[in-house]
Amino acid sequence: MRTMNILFIGDVVGHTGLRELLRQMPELRERFRPDCIIVNGENIVDGKGLSEKEANELFSAGVHCITTGNHVWENWKSRPLLAERTDVLRPMNYPSENPGRGWTLITLPDQRVVAVMQAQGRAYMQAIDCPFKAVDAAIKRVAMNTKIIVLDFHADASAEKIAMGWHCDGRVSAVLGTHTHTQTADARVLPEGTAFISDVGMTGPYDSVLGMKKEIALKRLLLQTAHKYEVAENDHRVAGVALVVDEVSGKAVSITPFMSPPFQNQS
Repeated sequence: MRTMNILFIGDVVGHTGLRELLRQMPELRERFRPDCIIVNGENIVDGKGLSEKEANELFSAGVHCITTGNHVWENWKSRPLLAERTDVLRPMNYPSENPGRGWTLITLPDQRVVAVMQAQGRAYMQAIDCPFKAVDAAIKRVAMNTKIIVLDFHADASAEKIAMGWHCDGRVSAVLGTHTHTQTADARVLPEGTAFISDVGMTGPYDSVLGMKKEIALKRLLLQTAHKYEVAENDHRVAGVALVVDEVSGKAVSITPFMSPPFQNQS
């Protein structure tokens, strides 16, 4: 069996989260030997979006594709990047008048091709186009070029993410949940060969509430009034999953979540 190793890094929060990922990248490459690296970068600039500078740093470190999410629209510096680069994605089911695209084909140095797609859920989020129908249409287009297809499903509700996993089982290599910043314990390969996890986790400061300073998050919850979020500064970790995919069939062989460094109660 000929296989491909794919490394997917979960939502990077803040410039300090980016620095930690770049610091750990050589070790992660040595550990997982990835042929393809995908990073969700929607929260890099003060928790909202990214610019050409941050994207270039990731690409220089060996990243092949950057996905984003709903927060990318809150940073206007992200829009030229989405318009100009085919390897920086936004969810495909936003209105087409927005800049950017929701899927791309990555040709690796050895000429193997990986399709990366991104869709966004609708439960507790914006009322945009149906992600299930959008993904169906995208699969038909990319499947003509490769069997290896990775979907970043950026969604709030675990039930919607799980439903997308079942919807795509056997048609894509992996459905990987992002957006909720908390790595879930449900990683598995579904019966027809699609790797799934509800959320790959957050890369950034864990002395926080989902990457934001905890004292500000607590004020918002306790006082029920607006307080501007700020990115936290301490206890940085990298979270993600390592995939092994049969490059002929496109079916997943394994999915391995990781946290680096692990929490003290983890192995």
